[in-house]
Amino acid sequence: MRTGIANLPLHSGHTPRWLFERMKKLSREIVRIVVEEFGRDEFLRRISDPFWFQGFSCVIGFDWHSSGTTTVTGGVLKESISPEELGIAVAGGKGKASRKTPEEIERFGEVLSLSTKKTENLKYASRMAAKVDNAALQDGYQLYHHVFIFTEEGKWCVIQQGMNPENRYARRYHWLSDNVKSFVNEPHSAICCDAKTKVLNMVAAESENARKASVDLVKDNPIHLKKYLTGQRTLFNYGFTMPRKHYIDLKNFKPLMNAYEFQPKNYEELLMVKGMGPKTIRALALLSDLIYGAEPSWRDPVKYSFAHGGKDRTPYPVDRKTMDKSIEILRTAVEEARVGNKEKLHALKRLKEFIPKYEYGERSS
Repeated sequence: MRTGIANLPLHSGHTPRWLFERMKKLSREIVRIVVEEFGRDEFLRRISDPFWFQGFSCVIGFDWHSSGTTTVTGGVLKESISPEELGIAVAGGKGKASRKTPEEIERFGEVLSLSTKKTENLKYASRMAAKVDNAALQDGYQLYHHVFIFTEEGKWCVIQQGMNPENRYARRYHWLSDNVKSFVNEPHSAICCDAKTKVLNMVAAESENARKASVDLVKDNPIHLKKYLTGQRTLFNYGFTMPRKHYIDLKNFKPLMNAYEFQPKNYEELLMVKGMGPKTIRALALLSDLIYGAEPSWRDPVKYSFAHGGKDRTPYPVDRKTMDKSIEILRTAVEEARVGNKEKLHALKRLKEFIPKYEYGERSS
């Protein structure tokens, strides 16, 4: 279940080594306390919550409104969490590191003594989360950061981030394994952003018929689709704001032929076919509308404010009980953390400065 999305402005630069080392030290102790007091499942649930993740990042010393909040905090967790000690592993990272996620899941799976089946399930979950956010939900943000956190029980969460070079913003996606029923049907539970846009949302409930039609199209010989494409202008010239009648362009039939040979049983299997990227997914969605009248959703699944609600009751009133619990967990973790007094005092000061913004209902990124 996707648990949230947050939009952050892109910032350049690097974290100073002296700060990064202190962030590692403090985060290591906070994670230890949370796991000891509340368990591994609670840690996954909290780190997958966009509000708690943001608060955690601020407490360990990073900018509250920077895209680096995601990448740096992910790197800090990867270096500070010991699988042998806590039964939790962190794989992936930014850029090239994200592509090493499958082999790192295998390596850490051996450390945690996971069965081959559990390890393969974890690798599949990592791939599907990335595939959905990069192809099935086309919102203009290209993924460049993917961190996969999992436990020795086989539970997991994903924290990944995409970049939009046009508006200079990054969008963060959180996933949690608890109660996952489908990767391709309404996997969101709270999406946080300050703006909406027009997107192709193939994981919306109202896209169910378009998903089924897309599968039917590739299970038939894709060569039959060429007659619908002859003379069509390119769809992608329109970007994300397009007229109601769309044009379709699909020059490369190889992904469709791969899917035809594979004969996927459902949309989830279709997404995993080699070469099935955003352009092919989009073409199939529009062909589904053109041929079968199965119109896909163009609704951005984002919600305003954070998972705890907003002072203007958007998307719903502030959940004070959940917010207070988040604050108390962070406060307890910092107060009990086995770190030097100086670092602990600085962390408590940051937490104290952070809390009033929400106690009085102010919104923040």
